[in-house]
Amino acid sequence: MKALIETERLWLREITLDDKEEMFQLHSNSDVQKYTGEPPVESIEVIEQAIQTRINDYKKYGYGRWATFLKNEKQFVGWAGLAYLPEFDEIDLGYRFSSKYWGMGFATEASQAILTYGFDKLKLKRIIAIAMKENKASIKVMEKVGMEFDKFAPYKPGGKDVAWYWCDKKLISKHKQL
Repeated sequence: MKALIETERLWLREITLDDKEEMFQLHSNSDVQKYTGEPPVESIEVIEQAIQTRINDYKKYGYGRWATFLKNEKQFVGWAGLAYLPEFDEIDLGYRFSSKYWGMGFATEASQAILTYGFDKLKLKRIIAIAMKENKASIKVMEKVGMEFDKFAPYKPGGKDVAWYWCDKKLISKHKQL
């Protein structure tokens, strides 16, 4: 399967059922899941269902979360991409990487490319990102790519406040010029 998005060090493509082992390793890691609001996944069947949801998203919206690989080694590092959140009528930028690849700039690199793809190819008007307040690394990525803080508000009714960021093409273009 050919890359949908390519960066200097990464390539991103649609997630398929062939990725279920790597996705299970990623989502069953308690460190990786710590700031997601989701418990570690305990079965491959749960991952298969999640992958099927991603495949449906590609068909329905033309985008989704994408499997992310190191370009040189074809090594799976995690996923990054966009997801439509119908409950907010917003498009969310998200990423989740294996902990051994944290701190290497992959989330920032992938996010910059995804925002460009979203605004230039998909002609999206606005993209948001959401992170737990404690997830300083994720918030730093959002700020590095040029997103602006919007608000602290719960993701689910009655839930804890999380950090909401947003951007549009103009904001990202302005950021790139700085």
